[in-house]
Amino acid sequence: MEPSVLLARARAEFESRLTSTSTIPWQNPTPCDAWTVRDLVAHVVGGDVMAATVLRGGSREDAKAVFASDQLGDDPVNAFVNGADALAAAFAEPGALQRTCHHPAMDMSGADLLGFRVGDYVLHGWDLARGLVVDDSLDPELVEVLWVNMSPMAAGLGATGMFGAGASGSVSADAPLQDRLLDLVGRRR
Repeated sequence: MEPSVLLARARAEFESRLTSTSTIPWQNPTPCDAWTVRDLVAHVVGGDVMAATVLRGGSREDAKAVFASDQLGDDPVNAFVNGADALAAAFAEPGALQRTCHHPAMDMSGADLLGFRVGDYVLHGWDLARGLVVDDSLDPELVEVLWVNMSPMAAGLGATGMFGAGASGSVSADAPLQDRLLDLVGRRR
């Protein structure tokens, strides 16, 4: 799948849920430990702004400063749209996928950064759906892309601290791919 299409479809996974209701229960819990719906949206928006910053040459310190500041303000939905638009514009720049980005976790290529953002949109789209108590079905093609990219790292995902305890080992190999992916990244139903 073309990178710009992949990013747009992943964004839609998150945005469709965020805009699915006019009254968002910002204090509802999500599957992410100790995060409310608002905290989750703040993480995704901060990730978009941070990624656009490092993609355009910002330093690791610049990226950390983004996360230390309030990116949501009084209109979290608009903040999401603006952050996602800025990210898409940064990735649309010539050579963006080949750039070296100074992400707080490690230096990486723009292509790898795009993969991080796709994963965030899709997985946190599921988290948001659970927090909003709406349909949590994910785009099957995006689930397959994430599975292909993440399943080789199964043994180490739990150790990163970003994916809960990682795979539980209790989801069968013939379970739906979405269920296997969610279990792989520490999401339990």
